[in-house]
Amino acid sequence: MPDILPIERIARKIYVIRNARVMLDRDLAELYGVATKVLKQAVRRNIKRFPTDFMFELTEDENQALRAQNVTLKRGKHSKYLPFAFTEHGALMAANVLKSETAVSMSIYVVRAFIRMREELTSRRDLEERLGQIEKILLVHDTQLKDLIEKIRPLLLPPTEKPRKKIGFEVKEPKARYGTKRRKK
Repeated sequence: MPDILPIERIARKIYVIRNARVMLDRDLAELYGVATKVLKQAVRRNIKRFPTDFMFELTEDENQALRAQNVTLKRGKHSKYLPFAFTEHGALMAANVLKSETAVSMSIYVVRAFIRMREELTSRRDLEERLGQIEKILLVHDTQLKDLIEKIRPLLLPPTEKPRKKIGFEVKEPKARYGTKRRKK
């Protein structure tokens, strides 16, 4: 289980941009143990190995949106150049063009992080589908329960008829007569 910590740490650096899960050049460079400038130079020298489904450059709006998520800007952390975004295959290809031991070993963790993220998204999708099915069943049951409650509710209300006279023998207390008070002697 020693792989868990690095994979989770790497997975936090995977963003969804243009409906693709990608890692930014600065994050990949950090993982691969090289400067971002060195990574970008290696990619530009081998640009034919990076089609648009492997790597693309962010637009200014996309870059600003990412900066807005990271409220505080640290000195040297944000480049004046637009970052590259690498898909899973692009990250692997970047490790290959760098040809460093660190890049090769870390690329395995990067690929595992992408795989874990894909599995989590798939399990969430399955869970959402199941919850949708349950919701449909509950809606059907909900209407049936409402009908049942509407039928039972009148039975729970107190009767509106006059109370019936009691049947049977009833002892009545004699009433005091008027004017027959006993005087004390």
